[in-house]
Amino acid sequence: MKICCGTDIIEIQRIKESIEDEKMGKAFIERIYTPKEISYCENKKAQKYQHYAARFAAKEAAFKAISGKIKDKYEMTWKDFEITNDEQGRPCLTIKGMDLSKIENIDLSISHCREYAVANVTLLEN
Repeated sequence: MKICCGTDIIEIQRIKESIEDEKMGKAFIERIYTPKEISYCENKKAQKYQHYAARFAAKEAAFKAISGKIKDKYEMTWKDFEITNDEQGRPCLTIKGMDLSKIENIDLSISHCREYAVANVTLLEN
């Protein structure tokens, strides 16, 4: 059994600036986030940038956790990682585009405050 983990932290202001950029904002959102993620974040109104940043950090953390299992980092895209929430509101990670048959469990934890968002992904591999 092997445990793989990844952690990431991001300044919320950086994500806000990328999203609000007049020239690149829409392209940034569409390149990084899935339609479900965009809908979720946009519904958070004043806190939407915190949620966008948390999902960005979660995707980075997920990539770090699986990086030893991929041959070429360019074979994965941002949208291959999708962050949703279960019925109790806990964040869940779905990874597309790779064989997960040896992965027994994926655990995701995200948090954010006024300035930062952080995420941790732990994979349990058989």
